[in-house]
Amino acid sequence: MASTGSTNEELATAIGRYVLGEVSLGKAAEAAGLSRWEFETRLQEAGFDALYGPRTDDQLAEEIDTARNLNE
Repeated sequence: MASTGSTNEELATAIGRYVLGEVSLGKAAEAAGLSRWEFETRLQEAGFDALYGPRTDDQLAEEIDTARNLNE
């Protein structure tokens, strides 16, 4: 996905929502109008690290259920 750019407000909102765990890295990047890799760079420039994997027990359970259903 090519960068379509973003406003400072869109980027700040996307970073904030990502850091708070409200949206995934991909969803935050989309909201900011950036590729996932561009967003990750901007995130690091803002002083935050990208977090991978589930953040909550519910997210972990969902990932486990998904993995178990792959062979069905």
